[in-house]
Amino acid sequence: MNIKMATILAALAALSGCATITGNEGQSLSVSALATDGTSVDKAECVLENDKGRWATATPNFVMVRRSAEDLTVICKKPGMVDGILKAVSRAAGSMYGNIIFGGGIGALIDHNKGTGYNYPDQLPVKMGSTVVVDRQEQDNAQRVAASGQGAAVQVPPGGACPSASRGTTC
Repeated sequence: MNIKMATILAALAALSGCATITGNEGQSLSVSALATDGTSVDKAECVLENDKGRWATATPNFVMVRRSAEDLTVICKKPGMVDGILKAVSRAAGSMYGNIIFGGGIGALIDHNKGTGYNYPDQLPVKMGSTVVVDRQEQDNAQRVAASGQGAAVQVPPGGACPSASRGTTC
């Protein structure tokens, strides 16, 4: 009976070695601020916050935040401008699913609790005077389209420009 128990414990220990294969707890994010006309806003004071911590920076800059299953909120302020608010949606990394399959769920549980199994969008473009949502899933989809060398074709009306709904597509 002791040999059987020791074998089970050894197997669990070996599986838990894969628990953090999805990466480290930090993610570097690019924070920028844009005016309503789309021009860059320098030195806007921004605070990024999730359930794992709070970070401050001035735009434009890169900030190392702690990953989490919870969304990240970014609030930027600059005198003479209306505050900009951005919500960065947290998404499970693809390797999280592999962790479930190969680690028997132990690794996924650890990665979930530590936040290492999640990612935010790499770019956080805060629009002053607006509230926006950015989603890692949209970034990943755009990267797949770019890697394939194909864009989605959009019908252009005669004499017209690309429709506004064609964001991220080619015309």
